This record gives sequence, structure tokens and C-alpha cells, in this order.
Amino acid sequence: QKPILLQGHERSITQIKYNREGDLLFTVAKDPVSAAPSSRPGDTRHVLTGSADNSCRLWDCETGKQLALVKTSSAVRTCGFDFGGNIIMFSTDKQMGYQCFVSFFDLRDSSQIENNEPYMKIPCSDSKITSAVWGPLGEFIIAGHESGELNQFSAKSGEQLSNIKEHTKQINDIQTSRDMTMFITASKDNTAKLFDCTTLEHLKTFRTERPVNSAALSPIFDHVVLGGGQEAMDVTTTSTRIGKFEARFFHWAFEEEFGRVKGHFGPINSVAFHPDGKSYSSGGEDGYVRIHYFDPQYFEFEFEA
Repeated sequence: QKPILLQGHERSITQIKYNREGDLLFTVAKDPVSAAPSSRPGDTRHVLTGSADNSCRLWDCETGKQLALVKTSSAVRTCGFDFGGNIIMFSTDKQMGYQCFVSFFDLRDSSQIENNEPYMKIPCSDSKITSAVWGPLGEFIIAGHESGELNQFSAKSGEQLSNIKEHTKQINDIQTSRDMTMFITASKDNTAKLFDCTTLEHLKTFRTERPVNSAALSPIFDHVVLGGGQEAMDVTTTSTRIGKFEARFFHWAFEEEFGRVKGHFGPINSVAFHPDGKSYSSGGEDGYVRIHYFDPQYFEFEFEA
């Protein structure tokens, strides 16, 4: 079916994310704008953003008003709420003489934000964090590094609980399954990999010919969608025909590709399934967000398989 095209940004999209109900799609880009197209009023109250302007900010979703500001020493690379929405974490880049840190703030203690003092700060001196998500029940976070390593850090003690290295290059994206039992990584080493959230056991590998910038797991089928392309600096020298700027679908149990969707005029930087599994969205270097609703044949294919 013909996709819905959204253009709320003047520069390339860096990340897109649905809220839990699926009535809001948040988009961020290399411009100073955060957008949230809405289909109907929802239950989401707050959104957290991290920026290269050395800040992490909490916003009111209904009014767009800034509720809190945490200033940092370097760019904020990744951020997120725990499942209860009370604790936030964010990581900062290793740059300008500062090392990478993961900081944790409890929003129920207003003094932490007011004094810019997290209740816990974890240093990551070896390799900076490039993507991170909360694990099940908010007991730990899963962090992907520039080196290709994956770590589990306790959200209470800061202790490193597990460490593995299945990727050979930088991890660009981490997304969990709906039930939080698994997560998928996207890497510059041209692969996406599926892991167990608790044990970090490597389960599956999905191989491509280009760096994978983002990967997402379907909430209703055993499907994954990958988005990528070559480095952004090479986009102007590569035509759409040979750039492989497609969203690619794999069956995660069999690790086999079964479909591709074209449309972006540059690398895909972020992909996300709608929580109901009936559509997915992609954000690209071209500045567009494309929302694709699946044809009836998509659902018939899965049931036949």
C-alpha cells in the first residue's frame, strides 16, 4: 500500500519511536526540533530527549512545555525511562576531554534534577556507549558500545553484570521485544543480532551487505525489520539504485530474508514497528518518515508459513 510520508524536519532523521499505546510517533533529527504526530489523544504524559547541545530534557507531551533540564559535559547519545516512568537514564559521549558516563536520576526526588546530581553515575572509559535500553522490570540496562561490546549494568549498584562481544564494529541501535524477553542489535558490521535480555545469550544473526543502522522486532509475528545503507558521508556519491536504501524483512526463527521495501533517498537511520504490528515506520537520511501499513497478504503469508 502507498505509505504515508511525514516531513516535520529539515535535516536527517536520527531516531523514531512509538509510545506504548501507539497513538504517538516521536521523531528526532539533526535539526533542533522534536516532533510527535498524533492520531488521537493518548495516555503518554512525558517524553525524554537527549541532544548534542549537552543536555537531557523532560517535556510535557500535551503542551510541549519543558519540565526539566539536565546539563551535561558532552553530547547525550541515548536516553530512556524505566518501565514505571520514575527513573531516567542517559549516556554521554566520550569527547572534549570527558569520558563516557551513564547517569541515573529518580524523578520522584526533585533535588536530583535541581542540583544536577544523579543518584548514580557509571563511567565507561574503554568504549563509549552508542545505544542503551532498559531491561525487564527496570533492574538493569543493556548498553551497546562503539567497540561492538554489550554490557548489562545494574540500575541499583552500577555493577557490570554481564559483558559479551558478538559484533565486530559499533552497535548503532538496540530494541527490545514487546515482552522484554529478547532484544535485537543493529551494527556497522553489516549484521543485526538477536539476544536473550536476561542472559545476553546470542540467539540469531541477520546478515546484509551494508551497515545496519536500526532493527526492530514485530510484536505479533516472528519478523524483524532492518534499515541501513552506507555511511552518510558517502550518500551523495551513491545512486538510489545501488545504495540499497530499503527496509529488509527477515523471519527471525529461520534467519531468512523474505521481503524488501524501497522508498527512501538515502540510508534508513531508524525503524520501528507499531505496537499493534499492523504497520511500521522508517526515518531516513533524506529527512522523511515513511509509515507503511501492511497489505492483507502480509498476514496471510505468516499464517500460511
